[in-house]
Amino acid sequence: MLEETSAGIYKWYTFETMLMNKMIRKDCYVVYLILLYLLLFAFTFYSCSEKTAEIKVERSFYYWKSALKLTGFEMNRLDSLHVKTIYLKFFDVDWDASTHQAIPKAKLQVPDKRLFLKYAVIPTVFVTNACMRQNDSAQTILLAGKIYGLIKDICETNHINTLDEIQVDCDWTASTRKQYFSLLRSLKQISNKDISATIRLHQIKFLSKSGVPPADRGLLMCYNMGNLKNPATKNSIIETSELKKYTGNLSSYPLRLDVAFPLFEWKVLFRENSFKGLIENMPAAIFAHSFALKNNGRIEILKDTLLAGYELKKGDVLRTEESDITEVLAAATEINKRLKNTRLRVSFFHLDSVTLTKFTPNELESIYSIFR
Repeated sequence: MLEETSAGIYKWYTFETMLMNKMIRKDCYVVYLILLYLLLFAFTFYSCSEKTAEIKVERSFYYWKSALKLTGFEMNRLDSLHVKTIYLKFFDVDWDASTHQAIPKAKLQVPDKRLFLKYAVIPTVFVTNACMRQNDSAQTILLAGKIYGLIKDICETNHINTLDEIQVDCDWTASTRKQYFSLLRSLKQISNKDISATIRLHQIKFLSKSGVPPADRGLLMCYNMGNLKNPATKNSIIETSELKKYTGNLSSYPLRLDVAFPLFEWKVLFRENSFKGLIENMPAAIFAHSFALKNNGRIEILKDTLLAGYELKKGDVLRTEESDITEVLAAATEINKRLKNTRLRVSFFHLDSVTLTKFTPNELESIYSIFR
């Protein structure tokens, strides 16, 4: 009887177990399908969100002259490119050896206030690295107060009513990072504004030495990357092959980055194979064959010449450097591959009629479009 009962119970248990197993397997299959659909939905939603975020590019320009006066051509070009933001240089900060203190230079003059009616302005201050070398951390706190005070004065004088962000431009080094970072922290604390800091390519590559500035965002300057003072340099403004040497760890940089590309050109003057300075806005066409020999981007002066206010001597060599559209597009494509943030400002340096005439609106539009 026990065996029968046991066997009956066993058979019943086995039947029920089999039935339950089938039900469990069916339930598991249903759960599996539900999870699969949820995963597919989440992936689709995430992909769509990413695509939407990728096109959120804010277009901007730098204005780097000491007197703000836009031409009709410049304003039309801004409007055609749908630019709404201007990085406006308010002043420089340099070290004055005679008074042993940091002083403002090239303070902005504003004869034309139309820009403030149409565009958002970000005050930008250039601080020399020499100035940082002369200040300790305690002095930078006082300097931050003076900088913010002058920014407020310029804003109030010119009826700039919105001040959300301040940008500081400084080519700091390992030896000045402590002072410079102290300046940024103090400026943030005093102003209670967003602080952005320009970032050079060498500060990306040599991250451990340069450190990461204590800022709300950075702006990567994709220009002035070559050795300007080396006579053998081909183009110190922009070369994609040179840029690639610095951007290997760009995607892991721990600060949100915006980006700026060059539009400018200049000529680099060498005398007896030594760097002597830069000459801007001097077209190659003014170099006549009677006193100059042009060869592969270089101009050799054949006799002493006074040209556009510059005293050139026989044997001088001028290296022409330009922001070629092909190079700028290639650089933008390379940067776009490596930047991970999907919302950013893309800027051009800088707003100037002479510079803008060398690029069509479609060419500039094509650079912006790379970051979609």
